[in-house]
Amino acid sequence: MAKDLNKVMIIGRLGKDPEMRYTPGGSPVTTFSVAAGRQWKDGSGDLHEETEWFNVVTWNKLAEICNEHLHKASRVYIEGRLQTRQWQDQEGAAHYRTEVIASDMIMLDSRAPRDHGHFDDHDPRDQRGARPQRGPAQPPEINDEDIPF
Repeated sequence: MAKDLNKVMIIGRLGKDPEMRYTPGGSPVTTFSVAAGRQWKDGSGDLHEETEWFNVVTWNKLAEICNEHLHKASRVYIEGRLQTRQWQDQEGAAHYRTEVIASDMIMLDSRAPRDHGHFDDHDPRDQRGARPQRGPAQPPEINDEDIPF
């Protein structure tokens, strides 16, 4: 049986500060927009640039983390799925909005100096247990012993 896939990965910068609110049931939800740009040269060698904007929605603990740690111009990696919502306005016109429902977020900016004890100074792991990246990520060395088959 064939499996379907709805997966999105984006690296870009926030267009404005995240906005957090709560559902009537008390679940936190944070929304923000991410701009992802690309550059290419056409056949005549002219350089072109294009920016695509993505509306991102995060829920629960990830929503709280995004609201606390992200800000306008933050560089982030977002992973999630696409979801399109439809609604009608008061005049009966149909509206559509496609959003990235995020399942993971990685902050790509270097960390600012800590001015409060939010993270453990001896173990610089973020709240999801991942070590912060310092500079460009280097691929790990893999030996024959590391391959499980």
